[in-house]
Amino acid sequence: MRKRRVSTILAISMTTAVALAAMDLARAQQSLTTQIAVPESAALTQEKIPQPIRAAISAADRSTADKNLDAGRQPEQMLAFFGIQPGMKVADLWAGTGYSTELLSRTVGANGLVYSQNPPFPPEFQMVADAWTERLKNPTLKNATAVSKPFDAADFLPAPSGSLDAVLINMNYHDLVIRNIDRAKVNAAVAQALKSGGVYAIVDHSAKDGSGVADLQLHRIDEQFLISEVQKAGFTLAARSSALRHAGDDRTWSTSPRVAGERRGTSDRFMLLFKKP
Repeated sequence: MRKRRVSTILAISMTTAVALAAMDLARAQQSLTTQIAVPESAALTQEKIPQPIRAAISAADRSTADKNLDAGRQPEQMLAFFGIQPGMKVADLWAGTGYSTELLSRTVGANGLVYSQNPPFPPEFQMVADAWTERLKNPTLKNATAVSKPFDAADFLPAPSGSLDAVLINMNYHDLVIRNIDRAKVNAAVAQALKSGGVYAIVDHSAKDGSGVADLQLHRIDEQFLISEVQKAGFTLAARSSALRHAGDDRTWSTSPRVAGERRGTSDRFMLLFKKP
């Protein structure tokens, strides 16, 4: 009788262990399937680019320097893919000189709001800081608020909780990793600032698949590594776009503007649209 009880207990234990292992495997497969099941959408045709975005990009008073970047950056694809519209409240994290900030500002219009955030610039990047400061003096950007705060500051994104429609990081998420910034805290702050259903919009330079953070010195990051980090913050990957893909990029060269030279704007880039549940 005792042997029968022991056998029964062992059988139950083994069944439980197998069931738990199956659940773990199912969760892992579900996470992988979620990533794979979100196919890349094709670039939008020009007639599908909303008029406010076309107007923002074609504005006669945009600088020549900005317009020269458009061919490589394809801002109409970025803004349309992420659903930027007049009246939205958005944030541009690690805004740099403010190229994306200005386009966001022009698109969301007078009834919209843009937080343009940069961490404090070291002396060697003073020219970037000056360009950003000067840009935000433009009356066209009167709906933009400058935020000069490090990412470890509690108020680096000073938007009220649940107030933003979208938060953009354009080709700078990899810099968060390079500088060993706590991305879990950054992503949590983004989630806190976004409305339910709000968009976390990320564009970055592609590293080789499966490389993780091995190619950070090239200012590139593995797409799946980034997806996994953002999903841990509770975001859902809702859409991906191939509009900035460059099949000829072997992903072995640095995308840093200081190094890329004539190849600037030709890197393979991924666009990921995450949503806050």
